Amino acid sequence: MPKFSQNSYRKLNSCHPDLVTIFEDVVFMRDCTIIEGHRGEPTQNEYYRLGKSQVKFPDSNHNKYPSMAADVMEYFPDKPHLHWFNKDEIQDFANYVISSANSLYENGEITHKVTWGGDWDMDGDTTDTSFFDGPHYQLYRPEDK
Repeated sequence: MPKFSQNSYRKLNSCHPDLVTIFEDVVFMRDCTIIEGHRGEPTQNEYYRLGKSQVKFPDSNHNKYPSMAADVMEYFPDKPHLHWFNKDEIQDFANYVISSANSLYENGEITHKVTWGGDWDMDGDTTDTSFFDGPHYQLYRPEDK
């Protein structure tokens, strides 16, 4: 059974408890690594400068504490462990994460739903996004949409 490294747990524990619950559920069946949880001002503004984020500090969900967003990738046993450029694998993992999160939400185990950075409007079409951020998952409340 897969489990998180200490480094992944440290990053995950900077996130909202709902993200912790979701990814603890996900890692039970799909090995994954937490790339980032909470993000401070210098890192956020550097990501903006490099085009890795579309917002400056403090406007990212990563900038809240606890973080309302996490960057997570599926972890594969063979190198390279992270398949950064395989959109099909990234989307397959995202579908699993969203399905897990939806089940947890419907069962009352979490209070937020999840949106994914590869399909911001959650319409199932990943070609209609101007900024593909495959590892990005963020929380929202359905009543706020």
